[in-house]
Amino acid sequence: MAKKDYYQILGVKKDAKADEIKKAYRRLARKYHPDVNPNDKAAEDKFKEVQEAYDVLSDDKKRKVFDKFGYFNENLDPDAPFGAGARAGASGAPGFDFSGFDFSGTSGAGSGSSFRDIFSDLFGGSGGAGTRAQPEPPRAMPKKGRDIEIPLALSFEESFSGLTTNITVNRSEQCSRCQGAGDTGGPVVACTTCKGTGQVMKAGGRLQFAQDCADCAGTGRRRTPCSLCNGKGTTPKSEQVKVRIPAGVDTGSRVRIPKKGHGGRLGAEPGDLFIVTNVGKHPFFTRKGDNIYVTVPVSVPEAALGAKIEVPTVEGKAQLKIPAHTESGQKFRLRERGFPSLRNPTLRGDQFVEVKITLPRVLSEETKEVLRQFEKLNSENPRKAMGLE
Repeated sequence: MAKKDYYQILGVKKDAKADEIKKAYRRLARKYHPDVNPNDKAAEDKFKEVQEAYDVLSDDKKRKVFDKFGYFNENLDPDAPFGAGARAGASGAPGFDFSGFDFSGTSGAGSGSSFRDIFSDLFGGSGGAGTRAQPEPPRAMPKKGRDIEIPLALSFEESFSGLTTNITVNRSEQCSRCQGAGDTGGPVVACTTCKGTGQVMKAGGRLQFAQDCADCAGTGRRRTPCSLCNGKGTTPKSEQVKVRIPAGVDTGSRVRIPKKGHGGRLGAEPGDLFIVTNVGKHPFFTRKGDNIYVTVPVSVPEAALGAKIEVPTVEGKAQLKIPAHTESGQKFRLRERGFPSLRNPTLRGDQFVEVKITLPRVLSEETKEVLRQFEKLNSENPRKAMGLE
């Protein structure tokens, strides 16, 4: 049988401390656990190898034998002269025997322990003689609360002028009983979230993958959860929050209200509340950046002779001078009649007015005769520049 380097299997140095070895073992055992890798023979073999390495290196006497001889055999004496120890071990095959373990979850005939026993020893649970002492589960650390996003529908006019409104926010706050710890310092029990495994399954599209349980930090064990917050460290709260939406917001703008998100844990500050605006369409105004665009109809005489006309703006009516010989599609600018700038509220965009010449409805013979006379007096061919008669 080829010799195995148990330090290399666990990925630790030869002078590694006991807690380093245990930490490496737990990480690899969770990674290659058969429950996490069903029907994966390679992962099962790797799990056995990791368990074998830990069984030796976690025991001071066994580790001493391995360090001295380069392999482990229970018949070897680490304090005996090297030659004597080698002869004594020649009759026994080195290594760790897994034949007594049943990976189906039940003990086979004559087996002293099952795969579930290893699982219990690894992730925390009741055990009889030979069960290693489990480390204390990690205490919760201060953690800032999560942010909250809430959509808010606004009219075109509300986005132009801004508004102040009250919004109902369903958020959480730090638990008053455990101060966000999630427990009150009671006895250690198996984590109910991951059922003591230290891992939970997450779906990613069609695939499923395992990740460390957030409630027990992957240890599989935790203190008795706080009865008020059920171990979450926070309790739900519904709150009316006054929100000021500044003038000039557009669809997708994010308005931040500090510390009105979910509560933090162990004194950490809450997250923030973000209002995401969705601005409705206007019947005739269009917004591009901070500028406003509108199309206004004009009559033939107004376009030909020039005129002063009224045009709409978001703030009301405005006067616009149309010069003579204005053509359809021509644009005019009304300065600073657009949206306020979010970056600098003292600045405003412009409003652009596009004129569209509309033809009169010819209903009477008198009107038709006037148009015929107009054509005779203005016989210019508008298609001449295109080489057409």
